Amino acid sequence: MRYVVLDTNCLIQALPTKSRYHKIWTDFMAGNYCLCVSNEILSEYEEILSLHASPEVAHNVVEAIARHPKTLYRESYFRFHLLSDIDKDDDKFVDCAVTANADYIVSEDSHFSHLKKISFPRLNVLTLDEFNEMLQ
Repeated sequence: MRYVVLDTNCLIQALPTKSRYHKIWTDFMAGNYCLCVSNEILSEYEEILSLHASPEVAHNVVEAIARHPKTLYRESYFRFHLLSDIDKDDDKFVDCAVTANADYIVSEDSHFSHLKKISFPRLNVLTLDEFNEMLQ
């Protein structure tokens, strides 16, 4: 089983049924991989989704994630600050990935490329295209 942290923008791109990335969402719903989240990540998902859809849709998506049996909750009680100098808002995804021992962080955000320069903790960052291909 793969353990994955999805950046918010990746989730947003995976939700529409006509998106070429929709398989990412349907594979999660089918239980083909575990989605690693924290309360902070779920809050951001709902906040940003509310800007792109109705608050009700955003709430329903977050509820679907929160109640899904392949959702792995991991709260980080230690902050690694691996992206703080670049974009501290992205640290929540890194912290979750480290504490969940996630296989991948999926992001289109160029800030995450900084993680390739860090030898410990080792974090694998994939783009939407790379992760989508992996699911094929």
